[in-house]
Amino acid sequence: QVQLVESGGGLVQAGGSLRLSCTTSGRAFSMYKMGWFRQAPGKEREFVAAISWIGVTTYYADSVKGRFTVSKDNNKNIYLQMNTLKPEDTAIYYCAWAPAGSSWPPTAREVDYWGQGTQVTVSS
Repeated sequence: QVQLVESGGGLVQAGGSLRLSCTTSGRAFSMYKMGWFRQAPGKEREFVAAISWIGVTTYYADSVKGRFTVSKDNNKNIYLQMNTLKPEDTAIYYCAWAPAGSSWPPTAREVDYWGQGTQVTVSS
């Protein structure tokens, strides 16, 4: 089992920034992928960003490329720095853990563990 806990969401004006954190605990795996997904009201959960288990390779959805940055520390925690936020970024953001054999980037169906989610609201 892997436990994921997100923090850092909130309300921000368009053009502002937020930094999400995802604390990881539980069983240790040697290889895995982690990332962020988001789900807006009435929409399906969508991929945002992913990072490889050694934290070298990253992948971003086109909608956030150049504005969001995913990173990882030595304790397997991951972060999402979100800059130049737009109202369309409003959603619940979920931290995700996928096994080594998943796609790159992993799809929502391939995610084994999810965090509880943190709300991000961007006002215009």
